[in-house]
Amino acid sequence: MPRKMIWVRCAAVLLLAGVAGACHKKQPPTLPPSGVGGPAPAPPPLPTCTISAEPAAVEQGKSAVLSWKSENATDLDLQPGLGKQEAQGSVSVTPQTSTTYTLSLTGAGGNGTCAARVTVTVAPAPPAAEAPEVKEEAIEEVFRSQIKDAYFDTDKSDLSAAAQQALTADAATLRARPAVHFSIEGHCDERGSEEYNLGLGDRRATVAKDFLANLGVGADRMSTISYGKDRPVCLENQESCWWKNRRAHLALKAETP
Repeated sequence: MPRKMIWVRCAAVLLLAGVAGACHKKQPPTLPPSGVGGPAPAPPPLPTCTISAEPAAVEQGKSAVLSWKSENATDLDLQPGLGKQEAQGSVSVTPQTSTTYTLSLTGAGGNGTCAARVTVTVAPAPPAAEAPEVKEEAIEEVFRSQIKDAYFDTDKSDLSAAAQQALTADAATLRARPAVHFSIEGHCDERGSEEYNLGLGDRRATVAKDFLANLGVGADRMSTISYGKDRPVCLENQESCWWKNRRAHLALKAETP
């Protein structure tokens, strides 16, 4: 073969080899989109807490201790009435009625709550002492020997110091005998008209009743009546006798049990 053709054929082979090599050239690696590098970060944990009451049941007026712990909380509020708290702590409470205490949490991960209840019990009242039974004969004797009249100055219906002292002693005797019912009679001396003395006697009976009621004698146990000058206990026409008739007199009612 002529030398010239051999050279041309070799040149063609080299040209074809270069083209093939160029077709198989390696491409540079493809980069991921900007900003997407690795897994997303985990969300912050939720806040949690525990709270307890010791003791869980108390008598009214006594105290219990609330104790708590929390995690992942930045703000704690204890209600009712105790407000902002630390992440861990305790406090003494004295509820008057059964109460549920709630601890509310706030943190980067959200909100949470926990609660404890304190049950309040009321001690039973002691049994009331029974009033001693008083026989009717004994009550009548009491009125004769212990219940005193209240005496008034001429034309007066206000209580003097001596009248108040007598009625105060009467009130103590009557409070000890709550079943006793009685009337308060208003009396006057013989001077003045019948109409005037009936009005004056009514005022005297009423002021005595009000005084006894203020000392704790039930108003429903008392009634009033005025006799004016119709029922004197002394008949002599002189001051030493008249003052005995100016009085409020306590009389036992016949229907007393």
